[in-house]
Amino acid sequence: MSSGKLVLFSGPSGVGKDTLLDLLVRLRPQLQRSVSLTTRAPRAGEVDGVDYFFVTPQQFAKMQADGDVLEFAQYGDNLYGTPKPPVDAWLAAGKTVILKIEVQGAEKIKRLYPQALSVFILPPSQQVLEKRLRDRGTENEQELAKRLAIAKEELRKSASYDYRIVNDDLERAAQEFLSILDSADHAEVRE
Repeated sequence: MSSGKLVLFSGPSGVGKDTLLDLLVRLRPQLQRSVSLTTRAPRAGEVDGVDYFFVTPQQFAKMQADGDVLEFAQYGDNLYGTPKPPVDAWLAAGKTVILKIEVQGAEKIKRLYPQALSVFILPPSQQVLEKRLRDRGTENEQELAKRLAIAKEELRKSASYDYRIVNDDLERAAQEFLSILDSADHAEVRE
């Protein structure tokens, strides 16, 4: 069996990670998007098993105890994690697996999989990020303030990523990401 590529895909809440990932998977259907676990409630239109696996804190704890969570992080008041069995199977099958992952989780995965490629999605500015969060209308003022404080910390940590892409134009950001993937593929062939 060949070994696939693991891509860590991070950025602050509201930067457009899901929208960008949706476009990337449409452009390259062979990319495997990992679905994360979360203890937060679904937002309008989100589908269990597609957007996230929505679980209770008790279910999350059991999966951790059983060794079925690759990594996890607390973001605000909720837990997020990566289910281990599907990721291992996709990598063993030679797929390029994209983990949309919080900064805390990315740090843990990078220690476990040092060959993983890490890409951080940046907003054009702090003001644009705040506007995007406000416009989606999914958080109250207290939750919004928490997300903005977390975003500032995440933006500081973005320097530790292999690549940083500003999501100011969706099509351009997608092409930049795919160019990074293609360059990494060519670098592996030369090694």
